[in-house]
Amino acid sequence: MKINLYKNIDNSPLILFRILFGFLVAAESFGAIITGWVKRVFIDTHFTFTFIGFEWLEVLHGDVMYFYFVVMGILGILIMLGAKYRFAIISYTILWAGVYLAQKTAYNNHYYLLLVISFYMCFLPANQYRSFDAKWHPKLKSEVMPYWVSLLFIAQISIVYFFAAIAKFYPDWLDGTFTKNLLLSTTENPFIKNIFSKQWFYLFIAYAGILFDLLIVPFLLFKKTRTIAFLASLVFHIFNSIALQIGIFPFFALGFILFFYEPERIRSIFFRKKDAVLVETTSFKYKNLVYGLLIPFLIIQLVLPIRHHFIKGDVLVTEEGHRLSWRMMLRQKNGYIQFKIVDNDTKQETFYYYNKNLTYKQVNALAVKPDFIWQYCQRIKNEYRGKNISIFIDCKNSVNQKPYTILIDPKQDFAKAKWNYFFHNEWVLIK
Repeated sequence: MKINLYKNIDNSPLILFRILFGFLVAAESFGAIITGWVKRVFIDTHFTFTFIGFEWLEVLHGDVMYFYFVVMGILGILIMLGAKYRFAIISYTILWAGVYLAQKTAYNNHYYLLLVISFYMCFLPANQYRSFDAKWHPKLKSEVMPYWVSLLFIAQISIVYFFAAIAKFYPDWLDGTFTKNLLLSTTENPFIKNIFSKQWFYLFIAYAGILFDLLIVPFLLFKKTRTIAFLASLVFHIFNSIALQIGIFPFFALGFILFFYEPERIRSIFFRKKDAVLVETTSFKYKNLVYGLLIPFLIIQLVLPIRHHFIKGDVLVTEEGHRLSWRMMLRQKNGYIQFKIVDNDTKQETFYYYNKNLTYKQVNALAVKPDFIWQYCQRIKNEYRGKNISIFIDCKNSVNQKPYTILIDPKQDFAKAKWNYFFHNEWVLIK
């Protein structure tokens, strides 16, 4: 069956998604201030661990970040209202990209998803109805959008769920080890803790997670199973929101369901005063955008989650290829680390006290993430600039409360170690 990507359909799903998206952006931005997230991540820290190559973004630090997040919150409100939409969404995308790349200690997959969707929204006609832009510029007003807009969101959320499901097919998930550990760490209530410790419950959660990720998109695509899928999504995401406290992600994920329903259904529920839309016409206005930018970007989204298969070692241990891969809440890691500084001229050995300039969360991340370790050693080198030193690491990790194993080659001199951006770093030991 040939799909006409450019046929016009009712734009109600996109308009409602814009309103929800803008609200969630504002809630995330202002909430980060209110809950103390900005303070913990950008103010209480001496520095942030940026994505490697984006060290210049360390300027995003200190009290100015309160203002930064207020600006993002205001931009979220503008997006929601469709007021100066193009300026607001592009500005927000740039600012959020800065936040995302400037720190990775507080890492969540929904931060990345938020960045991806913000990027898409920069190019979409999301302000052509129920917006101040359409009110101020009547010629902008339209009640239709090309069919590929809905397909774009469906394709993106399909990628998220599919790779999230595939990542769960490993022993500690399949036997319930991880889900048990995760659930027990979320509460101190004796009654709830007792339920969470039951084998039938944590195995149910483990396999329900796999089945949900695998089946939710197919069930949403078919009209006969769509309502069941919608109700299952409500239960699944609300449970995650309460039990795991993962911010806006559950509500963000629910927003994608809008694109699975017939646009006329969305219009009849949320935009009752909107006229029935004639959709026979076809427009190729966005053809270059679709083939030149959005489809290549989707292909990148398909490639990134599989790259760890081409890197030596278990990604659960090495972390190489973990980010940007929709590997969501899959393992619990604990680590021990020690830095030994050797003065090569005097042969004097000292242990570096890294707790002096790291927060508790940064210390925990440093002990289990090789890229953090390499970056921190660059700081130690700068601190000892002008001296002939070697840096050696004693680092052991435990995955899902298993026995500790050595993560970093203790013979590697990190004063000379290089970082491999795309493949395995040999100083990360693999079993």
